[in-house]
Amino acid sequence: MSMATTCKIHEKILIAVIFATSAMISFATGQIPVKGEIILKTGFETEKERAAWTMSPYATWDAGFKSRHSIRITVSEGNEKGMHAVRMPLDIEKYRSCKLSFSCKARAENVTKPPFTWLGVKAMLHIKSKNSAPIWINENNIYGTFDWKALEFMVAIPGDAESAELSLGLQDSSGTVRFDDLYIEVLRSPLPPIPAPIKDPPPVFKGHSLPRLRGVMSPNSFHEDDIRVLGRKWNANLIRWQITRNWGKSGTDRNLEEYEQWINSKIKELDSVLDSCLRHGIKVVIDLHSPPGGRYENKDMAMFFEKEYQDYFVKLWENIAVRFKDHKAVWGYDLVNEPTQTKPSPDGVEDFLGTQLLAARAIRKIDPDVPIFISPDQWGSPDAFKELRPIPVSNIIYQVHYYMPHRYTHQGVHSKWEPVSYPGEISGVKWDSDQIRKILQPVRDFQIAFNTHIYVGEFSAVRWAPGAPDYLRDCIEIFEEYDWDWSYHAFREWEGWSLEHTGEPGKTQRSETPTDRFQVIADWFQKNISPKQ
Repeated sequence: MSMATTCKIHEKILIAVIFATSAMISFATGQIPVKGEIILKTGFETEKERAAWTMSPYATWDAGFKSRHSIRITVSEGNEKGMHAVRMPLDIEKYRSCKLSFSCKARAENVTKPPFTWLGVKAMLHIKSKNSAPIWINENNIYGTFDWKALEFMVAIPGDAESAELSLGLQDSSGTVRFDDLYIEVLRSPLPPIPAPIKDPPPVFKGHSLPRLRGVMSPNSFHEDDIRVLGRKWNANLIRWQITRNWGKSGTDRNLEEYEQWINSKIKELDSVLDSCLRHGIKVVIDLHSPPGGRYENKDMAMFFEKEYQDYFVKLWENIAVRFKDHKAVWGYDLVNEPTQTKPSPDGVEDFLGTQLLAARAIRKIDPDVPIFISPDQWGSPDAFKELRPIPVSNIIYQVHYYMPHRYTHQGVHSKWEPVSYPGEISGVKWDSDQIRKILQPVRDFQIAFNTHIYVGEFSAVRWAPGAPDYLRDCIEIFEEYDWDWSYHAFREWEGWSLEHTGEPGKTQRSETPTDRFQVIADWFQKNISPKQ
């Protein structure tokens, strides 16, 4: 049987699984929530609407947004600490496994900046579940003085959700805030449940015939000697080549004429990268790390909300596919690096997954064979696989990024370094290989249920993290057990992730002897087989 025939069979199986399992959904009410169904709509205009809320000593009713009523919370200076809010329970069980959208109007005067971004003005939904972790969700980084504006978020309701509560107020801030026009609706009907494993499934599509691809995330720019060292000395057979700039910044990459000049220069560089990797026995994942439109301040990607960037994104991937589809060094096309979307897309614009689907379909008209990597929401996190379902496109590989617990992997990266050790208790949780396995379980469930291949595009621990060699070893042993290809973050990029530097935070020179972290990775690289280009 040819690879093309196998892929078509695999695609048909995925589609059949999706549609078959949709019939399995049932609710005690006998009615399935549908997109657009209104769950709550209130402007506090009637006595009944106002009576539904448990009031706070800091709350009162006031004039609203183009109406007679709003809820006003005023907290004086010196009384900031704590949550000062009105509350209302929300019957959530009917909406298990749905995705909901929340919006309200808010106006603030002199709300002080809170100690953390998730504090301050709070229009929050708190969800408790039988087994799933509790959820607290609201739009972050809201404080200061502003006229009436919309606050929004969307949330996936766990399948075992038992109760929910709405809160409107201030937390750890002083000042005044008003709320009006609260609106909650169903954004997506319940997902079909994860099905049982397929009986006698076809071989999993990997896009290569090697036992494993093991490698690294790339430097920010091309140097021939880096590729030589990686392939010839380290024996890595994979690199995720990041096309990147402005990482961590917001409001960038919005001028498409300027963006095109930059991206064309990086694509030209990619010619050299691929030729070098071909010489040195390394497969390449083409990673569009910095998308057109960039990210907003809340880290949402602009192309999930603004059609001009979405259209440009699809066209860009068409151009990349035309240019590189026949290059023997290419393993696959990594469409979106760490997608994030906290608010609904407007009409006429696809969301994070729909955007990837548009690009994947466009690529398949040009290149039917080369793997395409799809990433879930929430920065490509393991938990987001609970909300992911396969897309109806052939030769797809699903990508996860793993940096958990973040307090451990990123200690001292964004704030003053306070040592956190692994294995051990971190934020009240015992972290060891069993806990890593538990966090990765949604990815494993997805892999088995849909007979798909998984690629760990990024994982790491900052080099000064106590116990980093043990952490990396535990991660990789699980990846290997699950038959996942993987790339360590990162090779000759920022020295904080460097395997060639010791664990001393201030050290800027590469070590003359192999570090213990390097040895963990190198031991696995020695098992690699070079691709037959």
